Amino acid sequence: MLFSSVSFLFVFFPIVFLLHLIVPKNLKNYILLIASIIFYAWGEPRYLIIMLLNIVINYWGAIGVHHYQDNKKISKLILILSIIGNLSFLFYFKYFNFIVENINYVFHLKIDIVKVIMPIGISFYTFQAMSYLVDVYRKEVEIQTDFCKLALYITLFPQLIAGPIVKYKDIAKQIDNRDIQLDKISYGMKRFVIGLSKKMLIANTLGAVADKVFSLPVHNFDCLTAWIGALAYSFQLFYDFSGYSDMAIGLGSIFGFKFLENFNYPYISKSITEFWRRWHISLSTWFKEYLYIPLGGNRVSKKRNLLNLWIVFLATGIWHGAEWTFVVWGMWHGLFIIIERLTNFAKKEGGKGLSLFKHIYTILAFVIGWVIFRAPTVHYAWRYIRRMFGLYSKEEYLFYFSYFINYVEIFVFACAIICAIPLFKNILNTKSNISKILINIWFICLLVMSISSVAASTYNPFIYFRF
Repeated sequence: MLFSSVSFLFVFFPIVFLLHLIVPKNLKNYILLIASIIFYAWGEPRYLIIMLLNIVINYWGAIGVHHYQDNKKISKLILILSIIGNLSFLFYFKYFNFIVENINYVFHLKIDIVKVIMPIGISFYTFQAMSYLVDVYRKEVEIQTDFCKLALYITLFPQLIAGPIVKYKDIAKQIDNRDIQLDKISYGMKRFVIGLSKKMLIANTLGAVADKVFSLPVHNFDCLTAWIGALAYSFQLFYDFSGYSDMAIGLGSIFGFKFLENFNYPYISKSITEFWRRWHISLSTWFKEYLYIPLGGNRVSKKRNLLNLWIVFLATGIWHGAEWTFVVWGMWHGLFIIIERLTNFAKKEGGKGLSLFKHIYTILAFVIGWVIFRAPTVHYAWRYIRRMFGLYSKEEYLFYFSYFINYVEIFVFACAIICAIPLFKNILNTKSNISKILINIWFICLLVMSISSVAASTYNPFIYFRF
């Protein structure tokens, strides 16, 4: 079920909200748990069993780890087996076809495979569940013996499908005891509207531009069009994913939860290191805490530290999908992170000239990265990048700039640029009564425009559903 669908906006959410509001405090978790299961089963009923098995593995795995905490060998063995259990589902549904296809290609074999369809959100809820398991092993959280409460943590529908990845230690107390307050509900509603408008008014509009460009052979469009397609996709991805995160955070607030921010204006970054502190923060934090630090982090030799960084970003690429484009994209970002670490680029300070150079460099790096991310193949990405910089030799333009973009889309581009910088960062925290009235009117306008777009649009899932 999509947040940006008629069934969610006018049926599912109102019913769940009212039930959660009126039932006694001791029943609120059960309402959310049942709602979350229905939410997931709505679109993926056959894969509900996979998510339930994931809950069972982590519930009993954590109990075993906790029970044998005085015996490190047994406790660690249970932890490893539980992690293998988690990753086995992820491996099979997400990477099995990819691995077999590559084995067939390399060794000229013809191994027949059944096309495996990946369950929606499996990467998110698997990582979320494993963070609880590891934190119990590290004694950073108390064991959760109530199966329903752990199930609620893993299945909580606001962030179940596409994050943010919420660590158990961040909401453990909120599961047991949370207040439903009018100001939190008001904030959550406004935050949800912001996310919905990002998705429907900006992401979908620019996504149509990007789709038109990337659907064509590279020799069919010119250099300017290549840049338009790359920038359109860069903004589509940001507003699509950050829009989902806004809606998730907003829904969490409505139901009494406080989720950590997942984006912090990443497109104003002045290094790729800074970019990853601002982009998909929950995933970056997860890899830092559960992969980078266990590998030794920066407490090892410089060479080993650089290797650790490379491994983390390779894993980040692989996490996003079973395609060579994602692997190359991860290595692309890892390369810049390593260069910046070697040169202290991210820490260097200077005048406006250096600051502008750093910003332009960062934009070029992540936009080219998004081309690799979006391209159907690495070969297509390479040709597309060459076209962007006028290095592609074939000149057989069938379509020119005006075919891909009109005045409405140019206006949306302008809005996307303005909203990508922190001009309106504190808009929800204004204290002035007049400002509050004007902002509320603006939110009503955004809601009306977004719902009109929902009613008129065809099925358009969030990009990160595929991850």
